[in-house]
Amino acid sequence: MTMGQNSYRHEHHKDPAIRVVLLPKDTNSHGTIFGGIILSYIDLAGAIEVGKHTDQKIVTVAIKEVAFHAPVLVGEVVSFYTSTVRIGNTSVTVKVDVQVSRKNKSIAVTEAELTFVCVNKNGKPIPIEHK
Repeated sequence: MTMGQNSYRHEHHKDPAIRVVLLPKDTNSHGTIFGGIILSYIDLAGAIEVGKHTDQKIVTVAIKEVAFHAPVLVGEVVSFYTSTVRIGNTSVTVKVDVQVSRKNKSIAVTEAELTFVCVNKNGKPIPIEHK
């Protein structure tokens, strides 16, 4: 990132970028949802957020530490809330908060900060063309 980039304050949106119900095929041997399944949805939700800023091809270049605070059980509704943290010359950083609805309560499962870079057809970083 370069100096002078825009910075965005993290705010929760009322509507999630994605909401899914995870199924038995997504479970590990302990009967909870694989962390990798959650990570793939985090990546997808982050890409949806970046799509609010540009229509260019993007790639995920980094996901900061992801720590799971609560398990996700089969059949639970999992919501992925996104917000833009910052926009650089070629990159967009996004925060994704993951929550599950359990017994009429919203439980924080995990959160992650992802960095996406706009790339050309050769995979080289290019400046962001804003919508």
